[in-house]
Amino acid sequence: MRQGSIPGAHGRVRPLTLLGDPVLRQPCAEVTEFGPALARLVEDLFATMYAAQGVGLAANQVGESLRVFVYDCPDDDEVRHLGHVVNPRLVEVDGVVVRGPEGCLSLPGLEAGTERHDHAVVEGLTVTGEPVTVHGTGFFARCLQHECDHLEGLVYADRVTGWRGRRLARQVARASWGG
Repeated sequence: MRQGSIPGAHGRVRPLTLLGDPVLRQPCAEVTEFGPALARLVEDLFATMYAAQGVGLAANQVGESLRVFVYDCPDDDEVRHLGHVVNPRLVEVDGVVVRGPEGCLSLPGLEAGTERHDHAVVEGLTVTGEPVTVHGTGFFARCLQHECDHLEGLVYADRVTGWRGRRLARQVARASWGG
């Protein structure tokens, strides 16, 4: 990312990877090269996330099996959180478990009540290799957990159980994108 620039302004919008593509189901590889290619990927992730009107996007959602995600997400107090994490580790989840509506750009048009903790901490690196720690509460904590799941080969639908899970599975099966 160019210093002082708007995230995604220099990126290109990539096609979204939809549920059913094997890249979404495999744990992503650690990033080992910090250079122009990684910076381009982060820019592309922001551009794609904004074009799709999302609040977070993991690299495997654009077909890149690398441990990187971006976010531009409010918390429950409408405070905006903007950034990216390379090689993230979800190091803490606590607080109250809340079932809230959750959707995903890789499962377009669907949403289900998904249980998540209302506090999360992610540690990782910036695009330049500097350590970063991100604390999230409320909706932003949900976003951090969601994106970390993606990098492990999981989607939110995997966390939906009972009748909600069965209903979501039927919706996925009927979806035009053929999850």
